[in-house]
This record gives sequence, structure tokens and C-alpha cells, in this order.
Amino acid sequence: MNNRKYTVIDLFAGCGGLSLGLYQAGWSGVFAVEKNKCAFETLKHNLIDKKHHFSWPKWLPQEPTDIIELLKNHKDELKSLRGKIDLVAGGPPCQGFSMAGKRMEDDERNQLVFSYISFIRLVRPKLILFENVKGFTYSFDKVKNPDAIPYSKIVVEQLEDLGYDVTPYIINFAEFGVPQRRKRFILVGVRKANIIRSNEFMARLKEQFPKLVERHRLTKSPTLSDAISDLLKSNGTEPTPDRPGFQSGRYGKPSTPYQIFLRMGISETQDIPNSHSFARHTSEKTSCFEKLLAEKDTIVGRRIDGDERKKWGIHQRGITVLDPDAVSPTITGAPDDYLHYSEPRIMTVRECARIQSFPDWYEFRSKYTTGGEMRKKEVPRYSQVGNAIPPLFAYQTGLILKGMLP
Repeated sequence: MNNRKYTVIDLFAGCGGLSLGLYQAGWSGVFAVEKNKCAFETLKHNLIDKKHHFSWPKWLPQEPTDIIELLKNHKDELKSLRGKIDLVAGGPPCQGFSMAGKRMEDDERNQLVFSYISFIRLVRPKLILFENVKGFTYSFDKVKNPDAIPYSKIVVEQLEDLGYDVTPYIINFAEFGVPQRRKRFILVGVRKANIIRSNEFMARLKEQFPKLVERHRLTKSPTLSDAISDLLKSNGTEPTPDRPGFQSGRYGKPSTPYQIFLRMGISETQDIPNSHSFARHTSEKTSCFEKLLAEKDTIVGRRIDGDERKKWGIHQRGITVLDPDAVSPTITGAPDDYLHYSEPRIMTVRECARIQSFPDWYEFRSKYTTGGEMRKKEVPRYSQVGNAIPPLFAYQTGLILKGMLP
């Protein structure tokens, strides 16, 4: 029996999607770094208070932490971790690189990439796992500056200078059992003293996946309805326990392997899923949604935006009617992006979490939504889910990385 302890530090941890998957794969958290108090509240509730995933050093307060402040105030303590940490994982905020957003080169969050590298320079873990959006591999303003190089290349070069064998990948999580078309930049780094090289990661991942599907009695390519068809509003509603004035849906009977898998760990008597609270749409918006669903066979899976919005009476920037028989588009932090495939409403936080592969026992905390200037400060539940690494992929990655250590 292997009693080896696999240690990990999670940077830019968000609500804990990556840490959750690594916990499920048998890793032992040392600590996590997350600046936002909303996201940290969710991570703390689930992985610190409930699962005791992190040992947590005495010198670091168990609270939201800015990595820049951490590097400035605890340089010696971080250096003292050398030789004790197997893996440093995480994904710096990606909004400035995202092709779905405004893609701003001067977004100050882009510079947090270099804080990640500074952390690696101090701690020198055996393995590195780095995640970001696909846009991280594209240069900013290539037309005006032909010599511009993408951040991804800069990161690879700096990590190689620190003595790591590094391999970057673009991975679509839908190819690994997540019911969502979500492509991400994944970088795996291995200290060059290790026997196993970083370019073995993908081959091992692909070899492991069918075995994992069989072990957990899953399907290789679950669809959107496979993920959420037991969460219909038509199952009945109850007042939302943590959102006065709103209604939450009741559980239906699980009907797919994916639903059964993600409902493991909750009480058989639990009637209302956590964070399964429905938006209160105006009668005008509900009427618009009903009209879209009546014609969904001609528009399903296609984003309606631009001038076409006028035909349907859509006032927001755009919307996609989801296809129950396909994987979902990329889940974002904007709840109005998608229309449920059979009910005139947007998705709930829990439905988005299902698509992201969070188990139902994982409870989201803080506000459900936010708006205006508070968008710059708050990360409500929808954003927490949309920003996360799917735990099912993180779980598979955690199993592979354990096998890459001596």
C-alpha cells in the first residue's frame, strides 16, 4: 500500500474547482491563495471546514490573500518550503486574455502571471500545473506589433530558465467526460531531475480516461440533458433557503450515470439542491423566452445577437438556446448567456455547476449575482462557477501527476 503524501499549493484558487479535483485524487493541500472574499468563502466552507483538505501553515492567516502581498511579506517562509512541495497548481485570472471578453493587454490582472512565476522561483516544487484560457497563447495586437509574443511563450521560457521541463497543451475538457465545450491552455512542468518528462502527460491522460469511465460507471460523452435533466423547474419548487423571495427547484429522480455520480455524497432526504434558485424574470422576458423555445428547432445551439435580436424582442446583448443533445457551450460568469432547452428561464447556479462537474454536495456561498461597479469587486456564485476548472478534469489530472512523481 502506498502511504506517500502528495502535497499541493493552489494559487488563484477561486471557489476551489482545482483543489476539489486534486482532493478527490488523493492530494493533500498545504494552503490555497485566493484574493476574493466571495470565492474564498465557498472554498473555505467546503474544503477547509468540511473536508479538512489543507494542513495550512501557522504563519499564514486562513483568509483571502493577495499573492503580491504574500510574496512581499512571507518570502522566507515560502523559501523554507523548498523540497517539501510536490505540486504548485493554479490559473491566474484570465479575463484580460479571454477571446470572449474585451481582451485588454493593459488589464492589470495579466501581470499576476509573473507573480505565479515568482512563487515558483521561491518554492521550487517538483511539478507545476498552470491553467488559462486559450487566448493566453495569442499575442496582443499582432498587426501593430509583428514582434509581439504571447504570454504563454514568456511563461514557458521563464519556467525553463528555472530548471523545469515544460510542455503546453490546448485541451478540450469535453474530451474527458465534462459535458461542456471548454478549451483551455494547460501547462505541465516537471523538475528536470525527475525521470518522467512533461510531454508524457497527455498520453497518460488519454490512456487513463476509459479506465476512469469504467471505474465510476460514467459515459464518455455526457450531453447537457445527461447532466441536468433531473433539475427541471417542473419538478416543483420551494422557497430558496438562502435567498429570500426566490424559489428553488426540487430534485427529480436521477436518470443518467452522470447525475448519479454527482449526487453521491448528499443525503437521500435532501429535497432541494444547493444554489438551485430560479431567476425572477419579467413577464416580457418570459414571453420572449417562450417564443424562442417554440422555434428552438431552427435556432438551437446558435447565438442570437446583433440585429437578429429585434425579431425576437431580445434586449440583452445576445442569448443561446441550449441543445439538450449536445455538450454545453463554455459556462461563463454571465447567467443571461444561455436559455434552458425546455423551460423559459436562464440556468441556475447548480445547473451551471453540474455542467462544470461540481458534485452536488459542494455548496456555493456569497451572493448569487451582482452588477454595476460591484462587478469589479465581487465574485458571486455564477462567476465562481464560470471561473472554475472543472473538478472532474482536475481529478483526472491529479491521478496522472501522482504517477509522474518519483
